[in-house]
Amino acid sequence: MKKPESLKKGDKVAIVCTARKFSRLEAESAIELLKSWGLEVVLGATIDLDNYQLGGTDEERAADFNQQLKDPSIKAIWCARGGYGTVRIIDDIDFTAFIENPKWIIGFSDVTVLHSHIHNLGVETIHGLMAFSIPKSTPESRDSLYKVLFGRELVYTIAPEVENKLGEGEGEVVGGNLSIIYSLLGSKSSMNTAGKILFIEDLDEYLYHVDRMMHNLKRNGLLDNLRGLIVGGMTDMHDNAIPFGYDAKQIILSILKDKDYPIAFNFPAGHGEVNLALPMGRKAKLSVEESKVELKFV
Repeated sequence: MKKPESLKKGDKVAIVCTARKFSRLEAESAIELLKSWGLEVVLGATIDLDNYQLGGTDEERAADFNQQLKDPSIKAIWCARGGYGTVRIIDDIDFTAFIENPKWIIGFSDVTVLHSHIHNLGVETIHGLMAFSIPKSTPESRDSLYKVLFGRELVYTIAPEVENKLGEGEGEVVGGNLSIIYSLLGSKSSMNTAGKILFIEDLDEYLYHVDRMMHNLKRNGLLDNLRGLIVGGMTDMHDNAIPFGYDAKQIILSILKDKDYPIAFNFPAGHGEVNLALPMGRKAKLSVEESKVELKFV
């Protein structure tokens, strides 16, 4: 995997909309954070555009992203917010210059479209806070993003969960939002997970649909031959009037009962209060023990 260059003071970071709309006023906290890190901020042409839910038309969002990809002075592209819309432009993005001179692409949720597609191009990306997230973000979430961008050592140690499956595994970390991974199946943006550590998280889903998505991932082979599974926030899950009968953890464990790789639940990444940055495509060692869970990037 190609790793984009670590940032240094004075580098430019562009904030763009690939999905939901985002204003200059909303960007103030993100701009302040980047400036505190010694970085220069460039607001893309899609900031302040309003096309119903979206930050501009598909053509405008694709053009803005392409412009930032081709500009050699831009060292990172920070997606403003998620929602929906990135898949509408993914096939209109020209990654030719990016593959030769990669730069950091940052975001989560709907940005999983980019993480998955770019992983197939052989370049690392960052699953982490978006510009929209900054006003309510925790210090540890912001610090983790800084560490990845500036090339610092990255080791996460979290408390264990009783439902965890113990073991060790090493491989590239891939994944993101479960609903987006599910939606990309069968397309050229769907990733090969064999020999890798898969990370999944989701928000505002019905439990039966989590079950449907996980079964589809299994039937498509994405849950075979993993080196480990990390389950982030399964946030604000819903049930029907007639209960489904399993919660999200139980659904995942029932579907993976025949697998022998380690599984770690409640990893603080995704739509929860804490959203730790994960360099997607980078090798890591996952250790799930009775006393702790450690994810160490190498």
